[in-house]
Amino acid sequence: MKKIAIVGSSGSGKSTLAKKLGQVIDIKVWHLDAILWKPGWTLTPRKEQEQIQSQLVSRDSWIIDGNYNGTLDIRLQAADTIIFLDMPRILCLYRVLKRRVMYHNRSRPDMQEGCEEKIDMRFLKWVWEFPESQRQNLLDKLSQLKQDKHIIVLKSHRQMKRFLAEMKDQM
Repeated sequence: MKKIAIVGSSGSGKSTLAKKLGQVIDIKVWHLDAILWKPGWTLTPRKEQEQIQSQLVSRDSWIIDGNYNGTLDIRLQAADTIIFLDMPRILCLYRVLKRRVMYHNRSRPDMQEGCEEKIDMRFLKWVWEFPESQRQNLLDKLSQLKQDKHIIVLKSHRQMKRFLAEMKDQM
């Protein structure tokens, strides 16, 4: 495990897992939200996103968390390990709402400065509909890659904690 892509719904725990796993296995973590959003919630243009991610995945080792479906294949193809946080939608929604309260009027640690935590109905709807709108697409991609990649699907906070504990034991 030297090149790890972490995917899942907003609120599934991608950034938290990336940070903790990076500490355990001593690999640099890249949060796509912090890289691709500029102050004032301006998204980096798609071509530039592709260039940035191509540079990141060319490194010897990395952990990258984030979905960004338009550039997802760059990370999935380059990864040796893909972790899909397939968490229950109610948990993801709860975490998104909790995060909004925790970081009111400021940026999260895994976000670009100048991107104060916000929430709107469109985003909440995206989180709620993730199991129907995004999950199957991710599972299909992972199924196509399972021969060449180490695929890990974690479906609960308990499984995530167990995975991290196992990684610590291996180190």
